[in-house]
This record gives sequence, structure tokens and C-alpha cells, in this order.
Amino acid sequence: MSDDHTHVQEFFSARAADWDSRFPDDGPAYAAAVAELGLREGDRVLDAGCGTGRALPPLRTAVGPSGVVLGADLTPAMLHAAVRAGRDRDGRLLLADVGALPLRSRSLDAVFGAGLISHLPRPAENLRELARVVRPGGVLALFHPIGRAALAARQGRQMTPEDLRAEPNLRPLLAGSGWRMTSYVDEDARFLALAVREG
Repeated sequence: MSDDHTHVQEFFSARAADWDSRFPDDGPAYAAAVAELGLREGDRVLDAGCGTGRALPPLRTAVGPSGVVLGADLTPAMLHAAVRAGRDRDGRLLLADVGALPLRSRSLDAVFGAGLISHLPRPAENLRELARVVRPGGVLALFHPIGRAALAARQGRQMTPEDLRAEPNLRPLLAGSGWRMTSYVDEDARFLALAVREG
């Protein structure tokens, strides 16, 4: 396992048990972001870096009982927390690296990634892997329940021009990875970038 993976696992393993209780009011923001994916009954969707699975219930609601919901995460402790919360009933959980997914090419309609991009060790390569598993015209949502400035303030740091989530950085990063950004919102209450898989 690479040092990047070890660091991510250590970071999230230490926080898994109380992750949901630290952010108890994020549910409506997750549901609103999922709604913007435009999922339909029967669609197949991946929550990439699903953590404790907070997006799985709204994803299941969006695709209905005939749809497929997968949650992939690198950290076993986060997946265990998802099971303890009962969210494994809403989707199949996979212990997997989003940079090397055990999925067929073009097998999904959409990918949802909450807080994902800042934890990707090789963002361009990892976003290409997400593009690989999504059909042309499928959608990617990069989401965070608070915006960049609010998150920086919470973490006691300044925003920097190098932030991958800044629109001037994210748009070309996505374009070089098989995605075309279709909308970008960065407000105190949320961050949401939507992109379509190029064909």
C-alpha cells in the first residue's frame, strides 16, 4: 500500500467512530446535492470515498429499488461505521481504492464524491479512473457540505490559489481527465461541482 493510502487510512480510521456525530446536520445538504445529479429510477451510481455512507440513503431514494448503489472506501473503519449506522441496507459497500475500482468500464451512470478530491493522491489519474467506470454522458458530482472558505476557517487555515477545488484549477483538471464541468457552486453552505463524462 502506498504512503498516500496509509495516510488516508490513518486519518479516517482515527475519526470513523464519531464522524457522523461531529457533523450531524449535513443530511439535507447531501440530499440536495444528490438531487442535482438528476438520477432516474434504475440508474447505477457509485459513492466514491463513501466514508460512513451518508450519501447512500438519498442515492437509494433517487435510483429506487431497481437501481444499483455502491459505496467504495479505502478505510475499513469508515465502512464499519456505515454498517453500524445501517446504511449498508441502501447500497453495497466495497473496500476499494477509487484509483483502481473493481468495476467494469462504462458500467455506471453517475459518481458522487463528497469531500473526495482533497484526498486523492493523484487527482488527474484518479478522476480518469472515475471516468472509466461511467458511461459517456454520465455525471460526476464533487461535493462538500460547506464551501471552501468555510472549510478553511473551520480548519484554521487560509485558502490558497493551489486549492484543487478552486474553479480555475478544477475545470482544467476535470477536462484533462475525461469530464466537462457543467456547473460550479462555492458558497458558505456548500461546494458542488458537476461534470459530464465526455464521450
